[in-house]
Amino acid sequence: MPKSVKYLLIGSTQAYSGKSATVLGLSYLLQKKGLDIAYGKPLGTCLSESDGILIEEDVQLIAGSLNLPKNRVAPTLLALNEVTVQKRLRGEDKTDYRQSLAKYLQMPLGDLVLLEGPGDSSEGSLFDLSLLQVAEVVNAAVLLVARYKSLLSVESLLSAKQRMGDRLIGVVINDIPGAQLQTTHTTIRPFLEQHGIPVLGMLPKSDLLRSVSVRELVNHLNAEILCRSDRLDLMVESLAIGAMNVNAAVKYFRKRRNMAVVTGGDRVEIQQAALETSTQCLILTGQFPPPPFILNRAEELEIPILSVDLDTLTTVEIVNHTFGQVRVHEPIKVDCIRNLMGEHFDIDRLLSQLRLNPAAALP
Repeated sequence: MPKSVKYLLIGSTQAYSGKSATVLGLSYLLQKKGLDIAYGKPLGTCLSESDGILIEEDVQLIAGSLNLPKNRVAPTLLALNEVTVQKRLRGEDKTDYRQSLAKYLQMPLGDLVLLEGPGDSSEGSLFDLSLLQVAEVVNAAVLLVARYKSLLSVESLLSAKQRMGDRLIGVVINDIPGAQLQTTHTTIRPFLEQHGIPVLGMLPKSDLLRSVSVRELVNHLNAEILCRSDRLDLMVESLAIGAMNVNAAVKYFRKRRNMAVVTGGDRVEIQQAALETSTQCLILTGQFPPPPFILNRAEELEIPILSVDLDTLTTVEIVNHTFGQVRVHEPIKVDCIRNLMGEHFDIDRLLSQLRLNPAAALP
């Protein structure tokens, strides 16, 4: 008889907790242990179309990063968006998605199937594809990812334990500020363990993982690129607003690194100061073209300059929102999450929880 396939469902307590990054790092560790893994995301949210076929971006990224063959990639059953929700509410979509999901059980999917859950514990309920509903259909163990907020972060995990019971086999606490690492180790971890919630990973905050590429900023701001369109892969780790006098700006800029500077197109002295510090791109508001010497200097330093048809406040809000919805699509971030998970995640304890005995580690 064929051995039974195990399913591990990775969920989160709220959206943008670092779930996809955790899946990426975890799947890499599992492959290093010699496991034949598969991956799927039943409920898609970031879909694009290629040759008439809907493709989930996270699925594409993870399958590509792990070199998974097609028979190790489970299909996305539904795109969650306004159109599909409307159809469901109007009764036009009567699909039994639990039955669709049950087909996963008949697929030849290796030693372990990693399923990426919805954004939070309730998302997908309208289609019977919430975290707990998916777990019940495929009889999956659940690993939860929670972004550190404060000591109160434990509340959502306690609540999840009450709902999921023994299905919850562990949690990853993500994005822990350096100043809070000790407290997390000495206070949060023992408390959760005492309440039957294994803490399998505690990942420190990473400026690189929270960074966004200049290309992402261009897309979100609908910006015009005034120079160095070849340098849009530069990563931005912080945002600075150039609204003060030039002396204050220089001091302010020198304290920051890998920043995007938002300033008025007419604030030439601020633009000049920004170019001489750790700036990854200049974002100019007000539709004032920068003088030629600023463009020339930016060309020399390989710093893109963007122009936006927005006021400064709106621009800052959009950039901050972009930082809050970071995706792990750049190779430098993939390497970073692999290293973080390798150092701060207890893969052997997870395998023990799953009762898996992998082959010897690959060289």
